[in-house]
Amino acid sequence: MSSIPSHLASPGGSGAGAGNLSGASSPTFSPLYQQIKALILHGLQSGEWKPGELIPSEIELAARFKVSQGTVRKAIDELAAENLVVRRQGKGTFVATHHEERAHFRFLRLMPDVGEPHNPENHIVEVKRLRAPADVARLLDIKSGDSVIFIKRVQVFEGAPTILEELWLPGAIFKGLTAERLAEYKGPMYGLFETEFGTHMIRATEKLRAVSADQAQAQLLNVSIDTPLLSVERVSFTYGDKPVEVRRGWYLTEGHHYRNELS
Repeated sequence: MSSIPSHLASPGGSGAGAGNLSGASSPTFSPLYQQIKALILHGLQSGEWKPGELIPSEIELAARFKVSQGTVRKAIDELAAENLVVRRQGKGTFVATHHEERAHFRFLRLMPDVGEPHNPENHIVEVKRLRAPADVARLLDIKSGDSVIFIKRVQVFEGAPTILEELWLPGAIFKGLTAERLAEYKGPMYGLFETEFGTHMIRATEKLRAVSADQAQAQLLNVSIDTPLLSVERVSFTYGDKPVEVRRGWYLTEGHHYRNELS
């Protein structure tokens, strides 16, 4: 396993800190555990530890960065709270992956009013490559007209169409993504992005509003025009706070509700 680049490693003992991570000449200060967190995060971002893999123990990381084990533990605690790593009792700490069952509902927030949440069936309506509209390009931080992959799908819960989604993905990252590949893949879509395109979604922002179904939406969701829908616009980010997906969804909430946990 390769080590984190030497220019990011600690130049001295625990009292010396872990170096100036920004490389700037002006004085900066951040708590030592935050510096160690940044070093571990760099290892995740660079692919030194891939999704699902075991990372070195706290003792090994403490020796590597020349800091106390407690400092490393505090850094890992924050990474775990942010769902970037997962602690497993007696086994160690692993890089979070979208293939874990616990991760399936982290980004799918629509829950049934009765019973346990379950994964929907995905019906792909279309997949095509096109030029990014100006509003999508702005959200993806790319140029208007750059290549994007557009996906339209319907998610079906217990036989009932419930979510209509439109996704835009940067074409440069998701080369080779086709309707056939999406249709044959049985796991979570973010798991496919992670495994085959090296893109791990780590956080998202969302905007919610109430809307009425237009004709096209009503037809795909099998409801009447003007049926109330919950509109959700999501921008998902990978490491380095890089936007890699714009997703617009329209949710039927007759038997479901949108659930979020605030802390």
